Amino acid sequence: MARKYFGTDGIRGRVGEGHINPEFVLKLGWAAGRVLSRGQGGKVLIGKDTRISGYMFEAALEAGLAAAGVDIRMLGPMPTPGIAYLTRTLHATAGIVISASHNPHEDNGIKFFSGDGNKLPDAIEEEIECEIDRPMTTVSSGQLGKAQRLDDARGRYIEFCKSTIPSKWDFHGLKIVVDCAHGATYHIAPDVFEEIGAEVIAIGAEPNGLNINDGFGATKPRALASSVRVNGADLGIALDGDGDRVIMVDERGEIVDGDELLYVIARSRLDNGGLSGNVVGTHMSNLGLEVALRNLGVGFDRVAVGDRYILERLVDQGWTLGGEPSGHIICRDRTTTGDGIVAALQVLAEVNKTGRSLGELRAGMHKFPQELINVPLGTARASDVMANPAVNDAVSVVESDMGGDGRVLLRPSGTEPLIRVMVEGREAEVVAAKANSIAEVVRAQLPG
Repeated sequence: MARKYFGTDGIRGRVGEGHINPEFVLKLGWAAGRVLSRGQGGKVLIGKDTRISGYMFEAALEAGLAAAGVDIRMLGPMPTPGIAYLTRTLHATAGIVISASHNPHEDNGIKFFSGDGNKLPDAIEEEIECEIDRPMTTVSSGQLGKAQRLDDARGRYIEFCKSTIPSKWDFHGLKIVVDCAHGATYHIAPDVFEEIGAEVIAIGAEPNGLNINDGFGATKPRALASSVRVNGADLGIALDGDGDRVIMVDERGEIVDGDELLYVIARSRLDNGGLSGNVVGTHMSNLGLEVALRNLGVGFDRVAVGDRYILERLVDQGWTLGGEPSGHIICRDRTTTGDGIVAALQVLAEVNKTGRSLGELRAGMHKFPQELINVPLGTARASDVMANPAVNDAVSVVESDMGGDGRVLLRPSGTEPLIRVMVEGREAEVVAAKANSIAEVVRAQLPG
């Protein structure tokens, strides 16, 4: 079934445009309440990041859910993985996140977790879409849902994060910089790392509703790198606006991406017998990660881009570890979804256990040069471009030229009107030239 409202990660867009408006979100809350509760009431948690529009959408969701006869627990600003955790441990019917993740404040979105803390199956999202298109009704006054604020949500999640590493380990003497992207982790992440004993310098921790992801966070780690160097810190941790991504910086101020962090965690799990099955990445994962894991005797599976597809493979196979270069890292032996704080704690635990710096730990993986070019589609359809014979021929020529020493990936963006051209190989100049050659062919097929 073609999706009318839901994308790869909920519903997202520019505030006030398309479906990201109070009227639609009211209807969405009502439809979700009806589908998820199956007419049996229950309770749904609502959390949000720090965008100013979150207040508006929080109120709309609350009204819609109440009209469907569902009780509501308001969490306030809370990282996406924290909402997943609380949904599961509070035995809620579902959890709703108001966030556009790493996007600027002008955007917002709505995504859902089922009662077990996982993303909703496609079939349930399709049911919600069908319900949205029906006339909205309201249960009788005596059956209306009630809303309460959960005052201890922050403390519960902090304790959970700390529980994912051994409590006996002492992190005193470790100086770290924590970048919260002026987002949902601003009042949580610094406390987590301070409470395990580290000296914490917090940046990007003063949200004003408009500055989320603005110059800070996992998608803009230069501020973190600079702060690590200036403060002589041992490492830095950058989270994104809703806390489900993490990028780190080593003691030299060099950026350590999700692939490298995944390697560090995988090696740690392998050493202590805690790695189950293969590691799962995506078509965007660096070939160097695959090679490094192979050298450790660990299998590597690739799935479509998106943490939901990583999680699906992990669940289907009973495996425990996967992630993306962007910093979505899923430790299924610790939690049900990508969690930036939890992933960072696993890396810190390996630093603590081995006595080695993050720079030393990452050295076992050598990244292959990778060139990524985003080609705007304009009025063209991604499916037409992907099926174009000239484009496919260009890809085939590059793949043949590179043989077994590289990869080519051509895919439409899941969130923007773009075709992403990625080429990866051993020599940076060759990789760049090959990526540009494909991108030029793609551009030549676009109208206008």
